[in-house]
This record gives sequence, C-alpha cells and structure tokens, in this order.
Amino acid sequence: MFVTLILLAGLIAVTVIFMQQGPFGRDPAGIRLDRITHSPNYRDGAFQNLELTPVMPENVSYVGMMRDFIKKDKDNIPPQPIPSIKTDLKALSDSVPTIVWFGHSSYLIKSKGVTVLVDPVFSGYTSPVSFFGKAFAGADVYKVDDMPDVDMLVLSHDHYDHLDFETITKLIPKVKKFYTALGVGAHLERWGVPADRIVEFDWWESQPVATDISLTAVPARHFSGRSFTRGKTLWTAFVLKLHGYNLYLGGDSGYGTHFRAIGEKYGPFDLAILECGQYGKDWPHIHMFPEEVAQAAQDLQAKTILPVHWAKFSLAIHAWNEPIQRLTKKAAEEKLNVTTPKIGEPLMVDNYYPKTVWWNF
Repeated sequence: MFVTLILLAGLIAVTVIFMQQGPFGRDPAGIRLDRITHSPNYRDGAFQNLELTPVMPENVSYVGMMRDFIKKDKDNIPPQPIPSIKTDLKALSDSVPTIVWFGHSSYLIKSKGVTVLVDPVFSGYTSPVSFFGKAFAGADVYKVDDMPDVDMLVLSHDHYDHLDFETITKLIPKVKKFYTALGVGAHLERWGVPADRIVEFDWWESQPVATDISLTAVPARHFSGRSFTRGKTLWTAFVLKLHGYNLYLGGDSGYGTHFRAIGEKYGPFDLAILECGQYGKDWPHIHMFPEEVAQAAQDLQAKTILPVHWAKFSLAIHAWNEPIQRLTKKAAEEKLNVTTPKIGEPLMVDNYYPKTVWWNF
C-alpha cells in the first residue's frame, strides 16, 4: 500500500509539473477575472451556454465512445495527400474581401490593405504535444513565414485546434492587435503578447476597429478549456463588417436558436464561414452535423457558405470527406450557395467562389 501511494503521489506531481508548461496557457486572474465574474454569461464558476449544452448526452458512455473510436470509418484519414495551392499571400488582390483557407478553421481575409487572420494553427498538430493530432499529408503547407503582417488576429476560443501555442508565439511580431473571447487573453499574455495589444469580448459586445471595419462577438454553443477544467474562458463567433461587406466568422458551435437571433440582429451576411466537421452522435450539441450547417446558414440569412473545420485534422470518427459530401448534398436540396476552395485557393466575396469537387478520393 505504501509503495502504491508513493507511485500515485509521484504520478500526480509529474502531471502537475507537466501541465505548467507553456502550451497549457494560464487561467484568468486579477482584473481579467473580475471582469469575467461580472459577465451575465458566467455562473457557478464557469461560462455557460445560452441553452442547456451537455458535452455528452446522459446516455453516452466512455466505453461506448472508445468502442466507436476503434471502429471509426476506414477513410477517417485521407488515402492520399490533400491537394493544395500555394498562393503568395503578400501579393494577394484585395479590392474586395479575398479569403484564403488553410484547412480546418484557419483562414486569412484581406481587404483594401487590411489583413485579418482567424484561428491560425500552423504547427502541424492540435494538442500540447507534437506527436498527437497530426495534420493530414498535404494539408499543412502554410506556415507562419508565409503570412504577411496582420492587422487583426481573431481567435474564437482556446481549444488546441483553434489556439496554437507555437503559431501564436511565432506570429507575435507580425500582429498589430489580437481580438478574442473573454478570458483568452490570459493565455496570450503568458505567451508574450503585450496586454495593450489584446481586445477581449463578451457576447454582443462590439468594437470599432477602423473606418468601415467593426467586430462584434456573438454567441456560440460550445465549451472551452486547455486542461482538465472547462469554461474558464469564453467561446464565441464574430460578425465582421469589412469595407461594406458583412461576414460571419463562425468558430465552433452546435446548432441552436442563437443562429436565428444573430441573423435577425445582424444579417443578412454576404458570407458565413461555418464549421462543418468533427461532429459525432456522442457529442451532438457542441458541433453541427452537416445538415445543421445548412440550417444555420439559412437562420443567419447567409448568401454563401464557406465550410471549414475539416480537411486537415481527424478529431472525430467520420470519413475525412463526409462533412463536405453531406453539406453539398443538403445545400443542393435547399438551393444554398456553397463555395469549396482547395486549401490555399483564394475566393473573392460576391465575385469569385470556387466550386471544384476535389475531395472525392
């Protein structure tokens, strides 16, 4: 018994020391925590969704999840490298908002000399350790060195597939301002971002950025956390008004009534960038199924959908290309416009929307 207790204590000590490393970030404290505790969305020591959102339904067991994981789709990983286009981002045309998707939820928007970068993950993995959550072959062709100077770096929440320690620390010299959800700034400050370059939003808060540019945080249905605790920082989507265009930057979200509320308050949208992938029957409330993505776009009054959160990482058990196959089928039935660029292929809002079917392999 004594030896067992010693081993257990040692394991706990090693775990605690390991989780003090940089990639885990830092919980909010001080003035930041005081602001959080006064948020209407923060109750019982954590941020809350607008509607009841269990990460897993009551009838789901961890044993069942492990069984499903072992039996995941044979095409969960692409059988060949993901095709991509290497675009010179520093010479990108920007007379209208031009967007380049980097796979998963990372993309760049350039408009009239202003550059916006969203949820960049260029380390090649989505975890605190480099050997877990690796990118698909061919999907990780863009790195920090490929990025131009960034006016606005927008971060939706603090999960590893959206907030990447290695990427952020390398980007700091290139970025004028970081815009993110309430509490996430604690991670950024620990990693070396000066406090005066961080703007944090609660839901429904707006910030004028420059002439003809504003950013508004709007609700999402998800959760947060980089360690064992959840809900210490907020998760959000954003409405970006950019030089006369109205863009919805979705982040992660399960389907809910918030989409209709956002559409009624801020729509219609010229383009809605919506997560479409990494869903599963064992976590139905925190990620949308493809058919729900189509419904969310209709609720938002979106003219066009750019589906993201797929084609780079395997974080669920479905086939890697199932999300886009199901979404395009539903969109065709509902007569919705979907743009499907390859990684690195530019699209121009209201001017040019790639529609190549490149994923059937």
